[in-house]
Amino acid sequence: MQDFVLKRRKFKALIIIGVLLLMLYGKNLLERRSFRSISSTFTEVYNDRLVVEGYIFQISERLFQIQKLIDHCNLDYDYSKVIKEISDNEKAILGIIAEFEATNLTEQEAVYLTDFKKIIEKDLNINSYELLYTDSSGVNREQVKIYDQKITRARQDLDSLSKIQLEEGEKLISKAKILINRSQIWAQFEVALLIILVVVMFLFLFRKSEKNQGMI
Repeated sequence: MQDFVLKRRKFKALIIIGVLLLMLYGKNLLERRSFRSISSTFTEVYNDRLVVEGYIFQISERLFQIQKLIDHCNLDYDYSKVIKEISDNEKAILGIIAEFEATNLTEQEAVYLTDFKKIIEKDLNINSYELLYTDSSGVNREQVKIYDQKITRARQDLDSLSKIQLEEGEKLISKAKILINRSQIWAQFEVALLIILVVVMFLFLFRKSEKNQGMI
């Protein structure tokens, strides 16, 4: 009878230990998934937000150079190759836009980026310097004003894109914090399971030892 009780107690202890080990294994799987999500989130922050913000800055610098050339800001500058310089800056901008488009765009980003690209490809595609300047009339102020308005709209698109980077970056950081907090909770849960496992094994061994001593 005592052997039967001992075996039943041993069987229960093994079941409890098995359940606890399964729970620990399941927790480990969840923990791995959580770490992958955290890693993916921080990678997204870098690739799709910080790097993109760098793209926006580079584009803004190129756009500023285009506006300087269009507005004839530097009176001592040789404007004989101004159309080529504007074209080179625009090609550089389009190259950066191509890299921008390869990132994970939100719907709003796609809208602003498409509008910006259209301005560069069509509205600021200046084929003749005479549209900006002639020897007889000087700077074509009306046409330059139109180009400046297009550049202003392009800058607004850039500002909107930059604002999106900040907003999306904050969302990703918040997501990462949630995942980290959840990971900490699971870590505490693991410690609790380990304590229970130790207690169960201790009671099983202690009672078994006590039983053996009573039989001596």
